Amino acid sequence: MSLNQRCLVSKRFVIIKDVLERLYDKYNHRSQIKPDPLQFIYKYSNKADMEIAGFLGACLAYGRVQQIEKSIITLLGHMGDYPSEFVLSFNNHKRSKLSGFKHRFTTGDDISDLLWLLKKVLNQYGSIESYFVRGYKERDENIIPALTHFCDSLRRMYSSEHFDRVSRGLKYLLVSPTGGSACKRLNLFLRWMVRNDEVDAGLWKSIDKAKLVVPIDVHMGRLSRILGFHSRKTISLSTAVEVTEGFADIEPEDPVKYDFALSRIGIVENCSGHYGKYCTDCELLSFCCR
Repeated sequence: MSLNQRCLVSKRFVIIKDVLERLYDKYNHRSQIKPDPLQFIYKYSNKADMEIAGFLGACLAYGRVQQIEKSIITLLGHMGDYPSEFVLSFNNHKRSKLSGFKHRFTTGDDISDLLWLLKKVLNQYGSIESYFVRGYKERDENIIPALTHFCDSLRRMYSSEHFDRVSRGLKYLLVSPTGGSACKRLNLFLRWMVRNDEVDAGLWKSIDKAKLVVPIDVHMGRLSRILGFHSRKTISLSTAVEVTEGFADIEPEDPVKYDFALSRIGIVENCSGHYGKYCTDCELLSFCCR
């Protein structure tokens, strides 16, 4: 790369960082969280309850925003004031209480299978964090090896007591990077747990936020493409890594810093990928070729 090319790239990064910082200042506030499923973490003050509420909220973070919110309210309502205690005392009676639950194609049985696993995790390790960090190594380039170990080990734990079988629904809730998935929902949960600012809870202290991977879906993929961080047509683990590397060039110690603020463009500004009434006021308008 020539000196002029390096200067152009550097100038572009400065411009992008300025736009991202303005978005961060505008949206990264506790008052802006609703209707994001992150809101349910802050309904509790106990770390154990916040962790469980966050994990379940992230697992159900697919589909329409309003339906996600409704489903999480329903699920946590079944679990009472202390979700961690519900998990620790989970039994067949509590499984029956969840039998009628459904969020799109996630059923009450799927959630019950997940809670059965979480009960074993909490009883043996004390928290989801303590279980997760078993696969975490500082030398790893990013969080993917630890997330792979987390998902695969939980699925093995389940299959070992269920005739070597794992239901399709539980596989979806514990989707592993092994198959090339971007693992948007679990990376979202990790952002909530590891980062610590006015929005993200920062409950986990044992993981470096620089290792996090952007929780990428179709919407974030489109915005990241607009910013020039990838040119792929499909969303995959490779896309998530490439996008994260693009953000890391701008904010190496905190590559997912702008994730929440950028997601507001879709939720608050109603970005659909087509020109609309909000576009003229959008911070990304100068990057967007519509």
